[in-house]
Amino acid sequence: MPDLLLELFSEEIPARMQRRASEDLKSLVTNALVDAGLPYEGAKAFATPRRLALHVAGVPAASAATREERKGPRVGAPEKAVEGFLRGAGLSSIDDAAIQNDPKKGDFYVAVIEKPGRQAIDIIAEFMPGLIKGFPWPKSMRWGEGAMRWVRPLHSIVATFGPETEEPDVVEFEVDGIKSGQTTRGHRFLADKAFDVRRFDDYAPTLEKHKVVLDADRRKDMIHHDARDRALALGLELVEDPGLLEEVAGLVEWPVVLTGTFEEEFLEIPDECIRLTIRANQKCFVLKDPKSGNLANRFVLTSNIEAADGGKVIVAGNEKVIRARLSDARFFWETDLKTKLADNLPKLDSIVFHEKLGTQGERVKRLEALAAEIAPLVGADVDKAKRAAQLAKADLVSSMVYEFPELQGQMGRTYADKQGEDASVAIAIEDHYRPQGPSDKVPTNPVAIAVALADKLDLLAGFWAIDEKPTGSKDPFALRRAALGIIRIILDNGLRVNLRDLLSGALDETKAEFDRSATDSILDDLLGFFADRLKVHLKDEGARHDLIDAVFALGGQDDLLMVVKRVEALGKFVASDDGANLAAGYKRAVNILKAEEKKDGKPVEGRPHADHFREQAEIDLASAIDTARADAADAVKAEDFEAAMTALSKLRAPVDKFFDDILVNDEDADIRMNRLRLLAEIRDAAHVVADFSKIAG
Repeated sequence: MPDLLLELFSEEIPARMQRRASEDLKSLVTNALVDAGLPYEGAKAFATPRRLALHVAGVPAASAATREERKGPRVGAPEKAVEGFLRGAGLSSIDDAAIQNDPKKGDFYVAVIEKPGRQAIDIIAEFMPGLIKGFPWPKSMRWGEGAMRWVRPLHSIVATFGPETEEPDVVEFEVDGIKSGQTTRGHRFLADKAFDVRRFDDYAPTLEKHKVVLDADRRKDMIHHDARDRALALGLELVEDPGLLEEVAGLVEWPVVLTGTFEEEFLEIPDECIRLTIRANQKCFVLKDPKSGNLANRFVLTSNIEAADGGKVIVAGNEKVIRARLSDARFFWETDLKTKLADNLPKLDSIVFHEKLGTQGERVKRLEALAAEIAPLVGADVDKAKRAAQLAKADLVSSMVYEFPELQGQMGRTYADKQGEDASVAIAIEDHYRPQGPSDKVPTNPVAIAVALADKLDLLAGFWAIDEKPTGSKDPFALRRAALGIIRIILDNGLRVNLRDLLSGALDETKAEFDRSATDSILDDLLGFFADRLKVHLKDEGARHDLIDAVFALGGQDDLLMVVKRVEALGKFVASDDGANLAAGYKRAVNILKAEEKKDGKPVEGRPHADHFREQAEIDLASAIDTARADAADAVKAEDFEAAMTALSKLRAPVDKFFDDILVNDEDADIRMNRLRLLAEIRDAAHVVADFSKIAG
């Protein structure tokens, strides 16, 4: 079957856009093929700095002819219904429709729509111009006198289609004056010559002869392998940086790995500052001593050319720039060391955190108060927690963090260590930002836990107070991450804290203007937000979201650690035969209650009366409920949720027996009401551990 080859050749595409753009090209083209009745066997997209390419294998030479019968209105239907049918079916007259008979509904119109097959090459030529013009670049530009927008000026388009056994045809179309063809170019500096390609099997090898490695993943492998070999030859080890590797692979079409050096005196600067300086300014990798783990005064760069001098001039140029940037970093470092962290605090009063939430200085005061309140709950020293909270944001006004914002916290810890602060205070300054994602570690030092919780609680309470909550996919203040961070800190450290009390304390501290009488509703909304985040967290760990709903529906679930333990016990219980059957009996009881309460127009209230029992199944169930409810309540109070589930499991047999032997809607109104009250007892007993109505299945 024929193959399709596409290449869109342009000026340099930003590295950060290449991976997504290649996948977008693949998705757009393959979707258009399928929509046109052209299924394919496989497709792969590619990107280099100057081109997007796509190979689609096994495309039919033509789409199949189609025949569709579209049912219309009854014969004799109103004129407007007939007109709508004709428009939808593409018929000019009702005489073009057939009439079929339905024994039940009578005669009705049927349109037989037949579409002949079309040549695939014509279909592709038809959809490609619109696809290119509407390509979803995050940013695009116009150039010259044309109206088309592309990420960078588009120069040429390769589009060929045909089977392996024949000479492929050019898919002929034009986009803003650029005609498709089969000519492309090689490397800008090493082989900038035009050459023709036929199909993918000769396209990729010919590009490589012209110094272009088409596959980005292969370029990554080449860079990574050569960088590690270069490091090994020097007795050093490459500091892995997947993000930089991805970026560098998008900057070169023909990767050539070289090594450079810088003065040892710069190693006095913290390792992370050196790494970021070299990474940000020159896109280079750093090397370390495998024995000490410290950085070495060597770096690895990736060139896009094979230089005649072996890269000496390229290396010298990079060394010159890196030397200058490291000199700047050393100046920042030495300047920051001259200033105590505490002396930076007045500067925070001039930095606005949020127009409705005050300055960073005001926020630090809130963090001090919150950290002091939380410290006893997590086993932290109150004075150390207050000191750590006081200094937590002090490095934000340092020269190094101003240059590299991603070093916030890390530089604060370094400066705190250098200035003789307590070790736990220094740790807390760095770790209070954690966790910053699902793969990031959580703080474990008690002082760091107190400050981390204070930081995130203040963030959530403040933005809830000013009604700046996340909406849909938008979360500009990373409030979802903050909530997940609190959840992980509590669960991973096994903390017994009342979340509502903590949030209430944070709301009390915030200086935001809001209706204080609405505090309870704000807290309820925040706890609902935490419930949603907890679902996400537990779902990732395999828990069922409906079980979380079943626990939170009870109300007053402010202890996240106990919520999780209850969910775990509930999960085991409903997975058992006893649990599944009891859940079914519960739902049957609740459904009967709902129906009867709706019929009577009032809820079923009160305890059942023993003197109204007529059958042994009623007596046995009432006794079992009393025992199970008491045992379950005692177990819940003792936080033994598995024992609570075991207590409930003893209801299975009497509940089953009750439904087998008893007719709830007895003719005697008193007996009927008594039995309904017994059903309500089943519901209430189950609610000691969870709201079973929330459990799916």
